[in-house]
Amino acid sequence: MLETLSLMGAGFIHALTPINLIAMLASTALGVAIGCLPGLSAAMGVALLLPVTFGMDPATGLIILGGIYCGAIFGGSISAILIHTPGTPASAATAIEGYQLTLKGQAAKALSVACIASFVGGLLSCISLYFLSPVLSEIALKFKSPEYFWLSIFGLTVIAGVSSKSLLKGLISGVLGLLISTIGMDPMEGVERFMFGQSTLYNGVDVTCALIGLFSMSQVLILAEERIVKRNRSVKFKERLGISWADFKFLSPTMIRSWIIGNIIGILPGAGASIACFMGYNEARRFSKHKEDFGNGAIEGVAGSEAANNAVTGGSLIPTLTLGIPGESVTAVLMGGLIIHGLQPGPELFTTHASMTYTFFAGFVLVQFAMLAIGMLGCRAFANIARISDAILIPSIFILCVVGSYAIHNSIVEVVIMLIFGVIGFLVRKFGLNVAAIVLGLILGPIGENGLRRSLLLSDGDWTILFSTPVCWIMIALCVLGVLSPLLMERWENRLKGDH
Repeated sequence: MLETLSLMGAGFIHALTPINLIAMLASTALGVAIGCLPGLSAAMGVALLLPVTFGMDPATGLIILGGIYCGAIFGGSISAILIHTPGTPASAATAIEGYQLTLKGQAAKALSVACIASFVGGLLSCISLYFLSPVLSEIALKFKSPEYFWLSIFGLTVIAGVSSKSLLKGLISGVLGLLISTIGMDPMEGVERFMFGQSTLYNGVDVTCALIGLFSMSQVLILAEERIVKRNRSVKFKERLGISWADFKFLSPTMIRSWIIGNIIGILPGAGASIACFMGYNEARRFSKHKEDFGNGAIEGVAGSEAANNAVTGGSLIPTLTLGIPGESVTAVLMGGLIIHGLQPGPELFTTHASMTYTFFAGFVLVQFAMLAIGMLGCRAFANIARISDAILIPSIFILCVVGSYAIHNSIVEVVIMLIFGVIGFLVRKFGLNVAAIVLGLILGPIGENGLRRSLLLSDGDWTILFSTPVCWIMIALCVLGVLSPLLMERWENRLKGDH
């Protein structure tokens, strides 16, 4: 316990350096801007900014990515409240009550509640991030080659199932990612695999190029395909942002309840903020003493939705950092960010790289304060950003994709790879496949392959080694649950949405 507290203190000292403070303020502001632009996503923003973190201290790079993540989740509420168009899926429930408050001339109050609830949910989620992560990492220390094989399978089954409308399409996406992960030199025998004479592919497909292509370039192609529609004019408001102490006390039970909901949803791999926001909203209505206000502008609904979706951020990092199982597409991209900095998610982050990890944790806490300050001071400016035309966004994002991918190794080959993955991402979305599952297959593929081949090498080809420990059977049971969970999640989400 004392060691953990010491690491926490050292983490805050490192996080409070001028470079880290500037990084978290700039990244959070950028994240809010990305979030409030309809059509863009937190995952796209994080993928697009990955190259910027090259050459930085890993902790600083992760703080930047965390700032974009948290900022984008909150930013979606601005356009949801002001123009009735959620910037991100995580703010879909916020639009229900938020826009009604705007129509009543209470836009400033709705934005204030959204900002404060986002802050409370995100800040409280850091508690579990600090105290549950080390516990899970200690469990992960007991994992050997067979357990890592099943862990990779579990990660794929969960995100492939939960994040897709069709389990079959989700699994196809995961398998496609696994196939792509085999490109490069064989880790055991040193044989070339699917390299097509390109030495650039010696270490496999660059994860950053793949992420930029799948999330950012594919979004450019989707936006370019659609007819450019003039967005609704955002509401002008003159009232000061902020809420009274009485309102804060009134909303506190709702925010705490939504924090618990969002945190649990975040820890569960595959659930994500879009489910959490509806659950938080639903429970806010269930416990409200003024149910008749819901649908007509209830601030409890805004607080419930925003506290829940921001509580997901801290919770979703727990399985990502400790087990290497991202809970959703954003954390899959963040996991890619770890890998490009030479860090493998798992127990080593809490032993060998503990100083860096706790600096990131401290930075993640401070990001919540940055988000509160930027949200309260800059909502009027961000309201105008939400109306930027796709005619400006499309070429801007395209240029950033090309420059970012070229800057990785100063190679045009990386740009070509990014463009190929952009087309793949575009086609994947068109056919209803799952981009996040492809990324996860790409990341978990080498882990699963190494685990399987080392297990068989140690057992002289005896497959029973994969079923030899209680942990293996627990992981197998979780894999089965991961396959069945889409049915439960679909019912759950449809029920929540159907109520509204």
